[in-house]
Amino acid sequence: MLDKFFNPKSVAIVGASRQKGKVGYEILRSMIDAGFPGPIYPVNSQANEVEGLKCFPSLTSIGQTPDLVVVVVPAKVVSGVMQECANLGVKAVVVITAGFKEVGEEGRKLEQQVIQIARQAGIRVIGPNCLGLIVPSIKLNASFGGTLPAVGSTGYLSQSGALLAAILDMANANGIGFSKLVSIGNKADVDELDVIDALAEDKDTKVIAGYLENITDGNAFVSHAERISQKKPILLMKAGVTAAGAKAASSHTGSLAGSETAYEAVFERAGVIRCFSLKSQFDFAQGFAYQPLPKGNSVAVITNAGGAGIMAADAIEKLHLTFAKLSDETQKRLAEKLPAAANLHNPIDVLGDALPDRYEFALNVVLDDPNVNSVLILLTPQAMTDATGTAKVIVDIVKKKPDKPVFAAFLGAGKVTEANSVLRQGKVPPYDSPESAALTIRVMNEYVRWLARPKRVIKLFSVNRHKAETIIERHLRQGISQIGEAESKEILEAYGFVTPKDAIANTAEQAANIAEQLGYPVVLKIWSPDIIHKSDVGGVRVGLETRQEIMDAFDLMMFRIPKKLPNAKILGILVQTMCSRGKELILGMHRDPHFGPLMMFGMGGTMVEVMQDVSFYLAPLTAEEAKQMLVSTRTYKLLIGARGQQGVDIDAVAEGLQRLSQLVTEFPEIQEMDINPFMVGPQGTTPVAVDARIRVEKA
Repeated sequence: MLDKFFNPKSVAIVGASRQKGKVGYEILRSMIDAGFPGPIYPVNSQANEVEGLKCFPSLTSIGQTPDLVVVVVPAKVVSGVMQECANLGVKAVVVITAGFKEVGEEGRKLEQQVIQIARQAGIRVIGPNCLGLIVPSIKLNASFGGTLPAVGSTGYLSQSGALLAAILDMANANGIGFSKLVSIGNKADVDELDVIDALAEDKDTKVIAGYLENITDGNAFVSHAERISQKKPILLMKAGVTAAGAKAASSHTGSLAGSETAYEAVFERAGVIRCFSLKSQFDFAQGFAYQPLPKGNSVAVITNAGGAGIMAADAIEKLHLTFAKLSDETQKRLAEKLPAAANLHNPIDVLGDALPDRYEFALNVVLDDPNVNSVLILLTPQAMTDATGTAKVIVDIVKKKPDKPVFAAFLGAGKVTEANSVLRQGKVPPYDSPESAALTIRVMNEYVRWLARPKRVIKLFSVNRHKAETIIERHLRQGISQIGEAESKEILEAYGFVTPKDAIANTAEQAANIAEQLGYPVVLKIWSPDIIHKSDVGGVRVGLETRQEIMDAFDLMMFRIPKKLPNAKILGILVQTMCSRGKELILGMHRDPHFGPLMMFGMGGTMVEVMQDVSFYLAPLTAEEAKQMLVSTRTYKLLIGARGQQGVDIDAVAEGLQRLSQLVTEFPEIQEMDINPFMVGPQGTTPVAVDARIRVEKA
């Protein structure tokens, strides 16, 4: 764990400087200004005293072992400092210095050298190339990020030091507190998982928040985050996941599954709450840190302005929350004391001349209503409004009735500044708009839903694993990455999928004979390991019902396609039974290099990339997760039978996803695969894997 970082009794700063503006000076000054109660040892061979403190020429000359060493010397001499730490028995070091792997190969070698010394000595290292470490509760500010923030219950980690400095400035300007702040920099030793694990065990931390640019160990992150999210909410900003960073891939699934998709799927699995701005992250953190979790999604709104109430109503509806239906008893009690012109229904309008006592009365009554799960209080600062007094009565009531979350949005600026400060100090989260407050309520409700999800149970189907293994190993042995349609279907059949009857023809006459044996109508498909998207080159003909149609289609394909693709190796044409009509879906998988197999579901056929109506989820899948993949798409309304159309067998589709999930989990060699189309009919019918392709690599 990171106890030596979070609770040091003494701190040495190697590279402490007397020159203002130098990092070594700013860190020392920050430690002094924060009022750190333990010994602070500046280390600098060129000075006898810095900022009134005795300066030591080396760590050894201090005469005792500091609990924490902060290093601010040039990169080339950091290894020497680390060796001195090892000799003294130091166990915690923060390397502020830049110039390591972030600058190239020479820096990477320096970093490896430093970490090798540290690991041999059992030293944990934060950094290098970081802003530092802050623990407000013990007045530790071993950073050059700014003033020590207030004590709070949110622990924050950041891969970007500069961003952490901005976060500190925002927090100090708004009076927001933290339990711990850790800049992890290059993550040469201590990484995001180490910090998240430590914050999970930290009694002063209720909420874990952070900014990440990459994740060191994807599988470990999923398992750790999923476990920790059950105890504390994790709010993360994740940068660097745009389409520009996604690999080009050959299959439909690969082209749709960029890193953004992977992180969305991982966060959903692990219960991590994705934040898309610092503001929303601060908003969510306040809600989780200050208020209890809601027991449902019904919201009551109290306002002194009709316009603000309408804004809240719009936000609540758009975010799929519900307006609480106030009980008859609640409306009766409200009518006894509120003015005749007040609105007694939700949103409750206490009118523009409302003073603190009217807000106090309304909030008391509404919190007693069993139909209300959360309360949002709105205030606009009109001439007669006492914003600060209203904030005080809200805080008092929330302390007396702490079972339901209460949120406030006092609209304005200067006239509500003091009131917002009162609210924040009283642990009632203040927001700058009804929309921000409503979004926080929505996020807290989603977290509650995640906590209440069924226990994950992965069903294992009875399959012929040996058959699939034989085909995959043969392709790997021969150096062939693309498994053709016929053998891809053999693998699917081994895992319980049904495929259409087919055979390969090398002449038009042979194709016609095969069709007569299979029965009309049939489909013709070009057969080549070099042609992945057959439709793109005119390599698919469907609905052929006569011998002559089949022979003509065969001859035309064999004439045109070699002209379009002269280097393609054409082995023949596949003659396949035409499936009965149904919904065309796609089931697929793309193996993310960090997180493993990502399952995909969506509308199938040739329009899959145009429509992009797909959902992704991390394998292995439970039955509930497979069904949720269906629900997450626009296609789902068609599947259940929208506008009078007959629905399809939803359970059969979900089972197909589970079977595919088992296949790709058991064979890490499978990098990408599609079943497209996966033809699905009404309840009780058997889905058919009409076409399939698989790409493999040595694991």
